[in-house]
This record gives sequence, structure tokens and C-alpha cells, in this order.
Amino acid sequence: MPIKNIIQPLFININDTLRLKKFDEICLASFDWYQDLDTVYLVDGIKIPYDLDKLKRMYNHLNNHGELYYIEILENNVFIPIGDVTFCQYDMPIVIGDKKYRNKGIGKLVLQTLIARAKELKMTKLNVKEIYKFNKQSQKTFESLGFKQVSNTEISYSYSLDLEIN
Repeated sequence: MPIKNIIQPLFININDTLRLKKFDEICLASFDWYQDLDTVYLVDGIKIPYDLDKLKRMYNHLNNHGELYYIEILENNVFIPIGDVTFCQYDMPIVIGDKKYRNKGIGKLVLQTLIARAKELKMTKLNVKEIYKFNKQSQKTFESLGFKQVSNTEISYSYSLDLEIN
């Protein structure tokens, strides 16, 4: 039940070497991402790795509240997963799990693609519940695409993008 009355596509092509693949099952690569303490810190603000049960619960929650995708990149003529993202009007968590692909603009390309999808679906607003204050790269990425900070806590910021303006 990702988005009411909307069929989630199996793939969303971003460009010739990057695509989103509809989540179907946990892959070994994703388990490895959530074992990495630096990655988990960016996601949860604490350095406690996920066990398989916690990973299943997280993906189940995300898959039930939006369109959950693996971010895949073409390497040696094969698409491999390098991260995950959930497309939801109320939150858009994105993780570039494979560290060698961070800070290369992939997150921005993914977000641009999902903003375009939101516009196609006639959504009027997108929100991001929480980006930790220490995660400057994520803040910069969302802000560069027009997201505005709408609230903050002691540890994080929330963002919103008005699609009727942008």
C-alpha cells in the first residue's frame, strides 16, 4: 500500500547508469550498509548497527508508508544496489549505503527524479521529517533543490518543498 491508488513502478530510470528498483526483498548489500557505524549514525544519530530483525522492521515500515526503492548503479553491465530511498509525501529518507558513491551527486539525482514523480502525481508538497544537524551534506542537497527548513529540534531539522512554487 505504498501510495493510495497509485501503482508503484518496478523501475524508475534516472539516467543511463542510475535507476530506482522497487523493493522486493532485503539484499545482502543493504544489510552490510546498516552494519556500518558511520552509515547508521547518519540514519539514526547513534552508532548501533542493525541486526536482521531491525532491518526487516525498518524496510517493512518504509514499504508500508511509501514507495521503497533500491538505488542501483550500472557497473560492468550489471545494476547493483548502492542505497535505498522511500518516496512518500510526508518523508523521503535516502541512504547512499555504499560509501564509495557518496558525495558524487547521486542523492541529488535521486531527489530530482522523485520531485518530478511527485509533480506527475499532482502532489503539492513534499516533506522531510528529520535531517540531523551534523549531516550538512544532506541539508545542502535538499536545500539545493528548493526544500526549506520548516522546524528544528535540538538535534535535527525538518524540511518542506512546495511543489506549486518549484
